Amino acid sequence: MERILAILVKDRSGVLTRVSGLFSRRGYNIQNIAVGRTVEPGVSRMTVTVDADPLTVEQIVKQLNKLIDVLKVSDLTDEPAVERELILVKVKAEPGRRSEIQQMADTFRAKIIDLSPDSMIIELTGSEQKLQAFLTMMQEFGIKEIACTGKISLLRGSKVTCDMKI
Repeated sequence: MERILAILVKDRSGVLTRVSGLFSRRGYNIQNIAVGRTVEPGVSRMTVTVDADPLTVEQIVKQLNKLIDVLKVSDLTDEPAVERELILVKVKAEPGRRSEIQQMADTFRAKIIDLSPDSMIIELTGSEQKLQAFLTMMQEFGIKEIACTGKISLLRGSKVTCDMKI
């Protein structure tokens, strides 16, 4: 079962290595990971998606909390949250098919962010299902390259994961 963890860490060199090393040493596979700053100076947020049962996630959380640079770990899986991924897709774009690609991008509310004589780069955000549906449609044009952020998530409403003074 896919679980989403929000991990608040001190913004220091080597923290990502220590956190990801904890997962690999214990044989847990990270499906995706996204790291970025928070509103608190000196604090970063890691959003980690892992395929594990609730008992295993409980063990992961306990182990993460033992790391010095980890400030807080939250399992967002069963919480009401907004989840998104970002994908950049480079597709073959022969001049005669560009309007067709543009229409498909518009249907998915995607943006064309680069155009060259033989390709386009398209940016799309949304759920994993939306991105997968878009990729399926783009296959007929010829996908040249893909870059994806992995899932990020924020709790809905007034509840926040970073509600501490550090």
